Amino acid sequence: MTSLSVETLAADAVEPITSAGNAQLGIAVLAGIAVIVLLITKFKLHAFLALTIGSLALGAFAGAPLADTIKSFTTGLGATVAGVGVLIALGAILGKLLADSGGADQIVDTILARASGRAMPWAMVLIASVIGLPLFFEVGIVLLIPVVLMVAKRGNYSLMRIGVPALAGLSVMHGLIPPHPGPLVAIDAVGANLGVTLALGLVVAIPTVIIASPVFSRYAARWVDIPAPEHMIPTRPSEDLEKRPGFGVTVATVLLPVVLMLVKALVDIVVDDPENSVQKVTDVIGSPLIALLTAVIVALFTLGRAAGFTKERLSSTVEKSLAPIAGVLLIVGAGGGFKQTLIDIGVGQMILDFSENWSIPALLLAWLIAVAIRLATGSATVATISAAGLVAPLAEGMSTGETALLVLAIGAGSLFFSHVNDAGFWLVKEYFGMSVGQTIKTWSVMETIISVVGIVFVLLLSLVL
Repeated sequence: MTSLSVETLAADAVEPITSAGNAQLGIAVLAGIAVIVLLITKFKLHAFLALTIGSLALGAFAGAPLADTIKSFTTGLGATVAGVGVLIALGAILGKLLADSGGADQIVDTILARASGRAMPWAMVLIASVIGLPLFFEVGIVLLIPVVLMVAKRGNYSLMRIGVPALAGLSVMHGLIPPHPGPLVAIDAVGANLGVTLALGLVVAIPTVIIASPVFSRYAARWVDIPAPEHMIPTRPSEDLEKRPGFGVTVATVLLPVVLMLVKALVDIVVDDPENSVQKVTDVIGSPLIALLTAVIVALFTLGRAAGFTKERLSSTVEKSLAPIAGVLLIVGAGGGFKQTLIDIGVGQMILDFSENWSIPALLLAWLIAVAIRLATGSATVATISAAGLVAPLAEGMSTGETALLVLAIGAGSLFFSHVNDAGFWLVKEYFGMSVGQTIKTWSVMETIISVVGIVFVLLLSLVL
């Protein structure tokens, strides 16, 4: 998953850098992924180096010129960092301010006081779903991570019991519910009705997120029983503070970027006129960069100054927030480089070529195509864009409900089994302090459950509609 714009992602489908046959490309993909996994698990190499070497190996196995492979990798790395790097940095600053001011303490204390042990996972999935509605996945993660880690630590909960519901809520919103870019592109491609798609999307999303979060998190907590990573847990400064911000102002500050981006999405849907002055304004203030930057500036006053921070203390807090995310940025960027290398050697087109002759129901075909492209490229949005473009002709003659279900089938397929070629995989791994194997057992399995349960409910709805 990535927060690059739809236009940028769509532009990723460039001419292949190699003319290798489909068999060679398939072998190259498997070999490239195997190199990455082997370097990380067997030789304990840092993920950034493993992804870099694996991308070069992928190009070599596919018969691509080394110079072109390097260009693809660096282009993908740069695009990913440009798309999510600043957002992660701003989110880290906001999270640090939230923690050091005692605002996160206030949220955690309030949640712990009002939610019992069994209700906590449900509370987390509800919070994540609401916050994740207008947000890119990565933005939602960086906003929720301080709360997730502190709730797990203070309440003595399993990290997976709390973290999986939060991740599931964000992921389901990202793949199934507009105004996220993937669903919006699919709606446009197949000519679906946005309102009907949103309504049916919620019908599919609710049971899906219940199964993939509060229910699955019980098993994930048994499979991967790890504490919250100490270096990622914000320290509790409340004891050293004479005062801390109130619960209401803290929540309002955290939700500010959510509200700004939601306003932009609603105006884009209702007005739908790029020349309209209101839409021009909301397009600016509702962009992820401006929304998070605004929240950070506001937080300096509503959180920092409210806790009695001096200018020097505020500056120090911002500086300290950036150091821990350096490794995360490099790993996420390298994951984007590997994804771009896959796309440029022609893997996406290979999948589309294979799928043209499949004779199966339209909804299942759409899901399988999105699954294949997701597995090959690691990008949910690229999978959605490519699959929607391929199955668009099938939408002719479909009813309004059927075209909406076609969009949801594509969205469900785009979430299938996130692994080492997905930047989101590395983001989750680093934030939660897991190994590659532990991330696969939890995050990858959770994504697969969302995808499979999602298509099952889509097919069940198709029987009714």
